[in-house]
Amino acid sequence: MQDVADRAGVSAKTVSRVFNDDPHVLPETRERVSEAMRTLNYVPNVLARTFRAGRSSSVGVAVPDVVDPFFAAVVRAVERVCSASGITTLVTSIGDDPAREKPVLEALLRTQLMGLVLAPVAADHAWLAPWTEHTPIEFVDRAPIDLDADSFVEDDRHGSYLATRHLLEHGHTRVAFLADQTHPPSSRRRLAGYTEALADAGLPLDERLIAFDAGSDDGAARELERLRRLTDAPTAAFSSNARVTMHAFSALKRAGTAFVGFGDFPMADRLTPSVSVIDQDPARLGRLAATRALERFNAPKARYEASTVVPVGLTVRRSCGCP
Repeated sequence: MQDVADRAGVSAKTVSRVFNDDPHVLPETRERVSEAMRTLNYVPNVLARTFRAGRSSSVGVAVPDVVDPFFAAVVRAVERVCSASGITTLVTSIGDDPAREKPVLEALLRTQLMGLVLAPVAADHAWLAPWTEHTPIEFVDRAPIDLDADSFVEDDRHGSYLATRHLLEHGHTRVAFLADQTHPPSSRRRLAGYTEALADAGLPLDERLIAFDAGSDDGAARELERLRRLTDAPTAAFSSNARVTMHAFSALKRAGTAFVGFGDFPMADRLTPSVSVIDQDPARLGRLAATRALERFNAPKARYEASTVVPVGLTVRRSCGCP
């Protein structure tokens, strides 16, 4: 910046004002500085600006898997909110190993973020407490454990209740519960809704119908084959997240099993049969979390509602047996 200032015959502060498009710079000064920038191929040193300001102009997003349709929608929504404010977004995948979460997040937080939007996989977040003193951390899809922080989650229990009740209303008394190992907090809440729907229908919980290894094509096929071999095999299934639904779709179709999935996904309405789903709004979660992160950054002392539960609804298509 000083090299540009020397060449243009102005101060470094004037160079900064030109770069940041300050409207109060005289046109001839702006042109002189701009010409010096072009001649010297000047670009700003982001690290130096971060060091000077004590904070980067970025919001971090950490999710288990950016390819997962649900989390991809969260990331896109955060990016849109931040982009509208001229803020960059740093995105990382945690994976499904809880032990990996802490080192990944620490590396991200050390960049002095304006805020972090996090969909965690670990079961302990107390270690994040010192970071929350100066970095707003917003949890999406899963609430924090042993940490006082904002959370934005969908109504998992009610959604799974709606899905299970819908299948029961079709006359199915043997409904399987399909889940994976990468969504344990939400899976537990959805299992509770499934159990509640069975109880309200006067049906006992049969733990043989609960499958927690359906998070891959092979795993879903194995679990569904195990269920098929039961003497009183299920005639319907509730899939607890979109990833499980996608992995289990082919096997469910071959078996002629009626099913409802938690979470919509691209092409779900174009498949044969089209997939009935509990329709989440991951983009809304992302928007709410990103907006709150920026609000807390700009007004650290302001008071906000810490827990936000977003309602969900049933979208009926063909896979549940509806015409």
